[in-house]
Order: sequence, then structure tokens, then C-alpha cells
Amino acid sequence: MKRLGKIRMLIIVGVSILSIAAISAVALSVPIAVAQTARIMRGGHERGERRGGPGEGMRGGMFRGINLTDDQKAKMKQISESFRESTKALRQDLQTKREALHQANEGGTFDEASTTQKLTDLAPLEAKLMGEQFKMRQETLSVLTPEQKTQLEQKRAEFKAREGERRGRKGE
Repeated sequence: MKRLGKIRMLIIVGVSILSIAAISAVALSVPIAVAQTARIMRGGHERGERRGGPGEGMRGGMFRGINLTDDQKAKMKQISESFRESTKALRQDLQTKREALHQANEGGTFDEASTTQKLTDLAPLEAKLMGEQFKMRQETLSVLTPEQKTQLEQKRAEFKAREGERRGRKGE
């Protein structure tokens, strides 16, 4: 009977490790721009500051320097609002589960089984949100003209170069 319990625990730990590895793999394979797009579409700024009213986030950050028409701005705003509404319950569920994970580890005692279970519950929700963010990014990109997409790619390449330089200086 004890051996069956050990096997069950090993299976749970193995599944948890695989889930975390899968999330990490997905996170590494999805471009940084997906997360940036989601933040910008929520109205966030590169330094975490809030900008003005609705739609301001689209002109800041990633879309700064790209002239969007009023129609494009309206479509992007609609995509952003639709994304926000469709993922509201998912984001709330994620927040609740993350808070439960933090609370479980605050007591000074570490319960590996409980933590593993909470992480296992969290993994599919995070993967689903990432999928929704990717879908939103694709919808946003479909609004842009080919010239605007080229400008965006140039901005992304410049950002990566600056980020590489910054990381290089940080390591020195």
C-alpha cells in the first residue's frame, strides 16, 4: 500500500514538472511582443506608467511612430475591449490561484504536495491566457497594412538590439 502511495506521488510530481516545463517552453517560444502587445492594449506604458484615455496605449510603446488611421485605432480598441471581456473570468481565476499559491507558502512551512497541486492547477490557465493573447496579437496585426507591419518589424528588431546591448552592459 505504501509503495502505491509513493508511485502516485512520483506520478503527480512528474506531471507537475512536465506541466511547468511545457509552460516554460511555450513562454520561450512565444515572442516577447505578445506580452508587450497585451500590456500596451491594456493601456500600459513601457515603464509601467499609465497613459491617457482609451486608445492611448495603442499610440504608445509598440505602435509609437506608426501612423494608425482612426478606423485602425477603433478596430484595435474593439479588439482590446473584446479581449479584456473574454478573458476577465480567466484572469480573475488566475489571480485567485496565484494568491492561494502565495498564501500557502507564506506560513513558513513548505508543503511540496500542496504547492505542486496549486502549480498544476495554474499551468493550464496560464497556457490558455497566453493562447488568447496570441490570438489578440494576430487580430491586431491583421488591422495593420503591410507597410505598417514592416515598420513594426523594424521597431521590434531595434528593440531587440537595444535589449541585447543593455544585457551586454549589465553583464560587464
